[in-house]
This record gives sequence, C-alpha cells and structure tokens, in this order.
Amino acid sequence: MTDIAWDSGQWTNEPKAVQVADEGMHVTAREGSDAWRTTSYGFVHDTEHALLNDLPQGTAVEVSFRLDFTAQFDQAGVFVRVDESTWVKAGVELSDGEQSLGAVVTRGESDWSLSPVPDWAGREVTVRASRSGDALTVRARVDAEPWRLVRVAPLPVDAVVGAGPFCCAPSRADLTVHFTAWRQTTADASLHPDDGDA
Repeated sequence: MTDIAWDSGQWTNEPKAVQVADEGMHVTAREGSDAWRTTSYGFVHDTEHALLNDLPQGTAVEVSFRLDFTAQFDQAGVFVRVDESTWVKAGVELSDGEQSLGAVVTRGESDWSLSPVPDWAGREVTVRASRSGDALTVRARVDAEPWRLVRVAPLPVDAVVGAGPFCCAPSRADLTVHFTAWRQTTADASLHPDDGDA
C-alpha cells in the first residue's frame, strides 16, 4: 500500500476550493457539479471534481473520506475514467434523504445502483477500485468493518485509465468533503473472499 500525494493528480474540473493539511484534503465542490450521461434524465453532465492519477493493470486505488452529507445528491468516492463517455464513479450519495452506497457505470450512457447505508453517517468511508484484466471491481467499507462488494464492471483491457477521489454537489453551493487518504496497491487477488481475496 502506497500513499498518493494530493498534488500528484490532475483535476477533471477544478473545484471551488482545495485545502491540503496534515489530516487530509478538503475539497469544496461547485454548485451543480455532477457526472451523468443521458439515461432517464436526458442530460449530459461532465462537471465532476475528480483528481486522477494513473491506474495501471493489476493495481487498485483506495480513497477514504468523512461522510457528512446533508443535501440531495451530495456525493464522494472514487472516480475511474477512460474518456468522457467511459467512466465509473463509486461511493456514497445522499439520495432522497438516505445515505446510499452505490455506483454509476457509464459506457456511452449511464446506469446507477444504490443500497442504503444509514449507519455510515459521520464515519470514515473507504472505497476501493481494483483493475484486473477486463474488469473493475469496486468494494467499500466503513471504518474497519469488512469490505462490501459494490460492483463488477467491464473496463477495456488496454485502456489508459485515471482514477482517484471525486466529489459532486448537484444541488447546493457549499459542500466540502474531507478526504483522509488516497492510496495505491495491488489489485484484488480474486472476486470472492474465500478464494484468497484481499
């Protein structure tokens, strides 16, 4: 496991403010920031704040943050990007009054899955995206609890991929997310824990 320096990545879209301190990175999102393509809503939003570094084959990225969301669609986690129409965002989002763990997988058009995690509020969430072969495996946990499988999604084998922390504030102007860690490690050994997975 290797820590990634906060200043080593590049933003897809500059946030309203960024402050780096000993305890991590505080990112204030711009009002209306979001990532989505077409499905159901009919719009394309490509204004997320994602800080990306290389994600080579056989590696995984982990992002940790404090969960403190109060407005509709506040969100943070890991963003994995190939290009403007091929990407995955995974983490926690406040949707219809509930803190929910989920992912948006986009290949031309977006899809979305969510699962409520109300007991995660106010705690440290870690999201892990692991690249192996033609797949991206996303897991998440709160504090030191066991990992939960969030999503297995296709990812082109030969693609140049960037990954790192992201946040969005589709419905308000003052969301600040406290990211506590950004790390790179080896990809998970297998999909299922009983096969020796990390």
